Amino acid sequence: MNNARFTAVSVLEDVIYRGAYSNIALNNKLNNSELNLKDRALVTEIVYGTLKYKYTIDCILSNFLKNGLNNVDKFILNLLRISIYQIIYLDKVPEFAIVNEAVEISKKKSVKLSRLVNGVLRNYLRNKEKTYYNKNSYIDKLCFKYSFPEWMVKLFINQYGKDGAENIIKGLNYTPKVTVRINGLKTNFEETWDKLLEHGYDIEKGNMCEDAIIINRGSNIEKNSLFKEGYISVQDQSAMMAVLSLDLCENMTVFDMCSAPGGKATYIAEKMKDKGHVYAYDIYKNKIKLIEKGAERLGIKIIKAGIQNAEKYNEKFEKSADRVLMDVPCSGLGIIRKKPEIKWNKSMKQLKDIVRIQKNIMMNSSRYVKTGGKMVYSTCTLNREENEENIKWFLENKPDFKLEKINFKHLDNIVYHKEGCVTILPHENMDGFFIAKMIKYR
Repeated sequence: MNNARFTAVSVLEDVIYRGAYSNIALNNKLNNSELNLKDRALVTEIVYGTLKYKYTIDCILSNFLKNGLNNVDKFILNLLRISIYQIIYLDKVPEFAIVNEAVEISKKKSVKLSRLVNGVLRNYLRNKEKTYYNKNSYIDKLCFKYSFPEWMVKLFINQYGKDGAENIIKGLNYTPKVTVRINGLKTNFEETWDKLLEHGYDIEKGNMCEDAIIINRGSNIEKNSLFKEGYISVQDQSAMMAVLSLDLCENMTVFDMCSAPGGKATYIAEKMKDKGHVYAYDIYKNKIKLIEKGAERLGIKIIKAGIQNAEKYNEKFEKSADRVLMDVPCSGLGIIRKKPEIKWNKSMKQLKDIVRIQKNIMMNSSRYVKTGGKMVYSTCTLNREENEENIKWFLENKPDFKLEKINFKHLDNIVYHKEGCVTILPHENMDGFFIAKMIKYR
């Protein structure tokens, strides 16, 4: 068990203090470890759980660390964080065992630090019922209950109201399920459904997209033969809906301007039955390989991947596309359930800085659309300045475009805006997402 918890602390150090992505850091550590499946699952639970509830955990720890969190050895602080997480949120491990494990691990640093760990954890156990937030503050209560930074809670309240904000942050704390997309070029829904059941997966139909199957339980899908042989891809339904909003037909020319790793580009090609032209662009050379590798696995031949900065206009693309998809770089506030570190590595300044990039991409990409063609702007954020406000700005500056209404199945987690665009609110089966479809009519 010590090895599992030591690994978890090591991953958290990479994510919190070195800016690593949680999924990448976790996979790297696990792939280089000799942990069994049970311990791997424990590490994964502890890492994502601690990142998810870091604000709440730190509020508690600040009451028992006389010199403050910033003056504690980083390894020891993360060890305390995972211990508090286990005590509060995991009921399978006895409290005394959690404390003893933490003390033993801390001894690898020093006996003195092990005494600190022992003292802090036992002190908390004696004060578990204490209130660690301001009872008179609604915002403090939300921050502590759902473990979100104050600035983010205030942002959601200002943009969605109190009830809307609480629904959003509650949805962003759901543990995400894996959703797979069926490759219609190689198989069909019924065949894939039956094979997944044969392989022991607990599954359900996607609630928005007919090509989606949600996996409730089962082994790593990317190691399954269905994935390796290109019958399925892993993709959230929200991302699939952005592609379906393009109104695709065979033999179209489609640009995917911010494509890597290529999930939407390959879905575009599948919906076009691998007939036509899909140009998948990204700014980084190493990411082009990811797009090409994905297309090869799925048996797709119409994708041409290349380097292109979506912020910079390329005159050779002028009015050459039937459809353009701009899944632009964004703050990612809609995918916190998958990447909880977003709570801690984003700031209001970053949210404002990225708007300029998004506007540049929209203006340049719009020049590639043929008259009568359509373009879709999408983000995985819930920040309205990056979403509705950007669309409003674009339409004011490009009168040759107009919004076209998007029609999805009515679900409680979909917000239809009077302007015609859509926000998908996060819940257990879908990421938070924004989609706007525009047609060039002259």
